[in-house]
Amino acid sequence: MAVIIKTYRQQVPAMRFIGKKYFDGDRVNGSFAEKWCEWFDKGWFAQIQGSFDAKALYEDGDATIGLMRWKEGEPFEYWIGAFCPIGTIVPEGFLSVDFPPATLGVAWVYGKEQEVFGQEYECAEALKKQGVEIISDEQGAYWFFERYVCPRFTTPDADGNVILDICQYIA
Repeated sequence: MAVIIKTYRQQVPAMRFIGKKYFDGDRVNGSFAEKWCEWFDKGWFAQIQGSFDAKALYEDGDATIGLMRWKEGEPFEYWIGAFCPIGTIVPEGFLSVDFPPATLGVAWVYGKEQEVFGQEYECAEALKKQGVEIISDEQGAYWFFERYVCPRFTTPDADGNVILDICQYIA
């Protein structure tokens, strides 16, 4: 069973997210795992992150990202990609979203890889219990993301567990 083992605030600079956008209809067996495999098979992360020092962007800035957008009455969006410096040129075939400087509420979800996904609501509630306000954008949409940090997520510990960062935009 996955558990939240750490929560904290993190300041991030203005950033451009570059990636590809997917919808619920793009899921296979309820997940976007096949889309992630496509990203690795086609080398798309290297194509996006190859022109700058991702580690210099912010702590954990070199992580791959599963960015989500939710707004009542609109289709759920799931983007795969990476955060880049503002002004980074968007390669052909990709889309981008610019984010202003922000504060993130970060929660570390610890467990077996198949258990750590889908914990966004639980992470938001854990942050709210600490007095954190989760905020929407100007259009009333909530953006949040899975941050796949190496080696926290990529190298299981002795018990076979990993840590997935779930990040929310907070006031």
